[in-house]
Amino acid sequence: MRGKGRKSRKSIYLIGGGLLLVAAALCLTVYNIGDNWRAGWEAGQVLAEMEEAAENGGVSMPAEEDGGEENEAGQALAVIPVDGNDYIGVLEIPDQELILPVMEEWSYPKLRIVPCRYMGSAKEGDLIIAGHNYDRHFGRLKNLQPGEPVIFMDAEGNRYEYEVQQVVTLQGTDVEEMEEGEWNLTLFTCTVGGQFRVTVRCGEKQDG
Repeated sequence: MRGKGRKSRKSIYLIGGGLLLVAAALCLTVYNIGDNWRAGWEAGQVLAEMEEAAENGGVSMPAEEDGGEENEAGQALAVIPVDGNDYIGVLEIPDQELILPVMEEWSYPKLRIVPCRYMGSAKEGDLIIAGHNYDRHFGRLKNLQPGEPVIFMDAEGNRYEYEVQQVVTLQGTDVEEMEEGEWNLTLFTCTVGGQFRVTVRCGEKQDG
């Protein structure tokens, strides 16, 4: 009888442990869905405020006025200030129905809001943009195909049209390879766990 009782208790423990794992996985899934929704909602709110600020003449040159960010050529970057953050423009990936503000400088907390300028500028033809792997940010970069369009509109209203040329996966620690090459636009995001970076290389769109 004791043997049967021990087996019964062991089965209960195993079932209980399994249920806890299922509950934890469910909670994580719900959290991720909620975080993705939040990221998309915040990006939409920033877009609306950027449009309103631009209409009211809210474009500024912080590098000249406030000692703010400059591009690698030493030129001031025009920005649109929104809620204490500066935005250099708007990125559009039509085939993924994404329109996202781009913040002037990056940090991990800022990447939770919108994609951020990692380095370079559209004017100099060497812009690199980092984004979180939220589904409503850069989580679907891996699905882009060569030839697909990418558009960037800077804070001054200049429109830059690109097309995807390469989609590669780099080691998460390979910073030099991320920055090298004569690409007009690079977009990247970390994979889950941060071991690799999905990297999209773009060139200027060719007429015809």
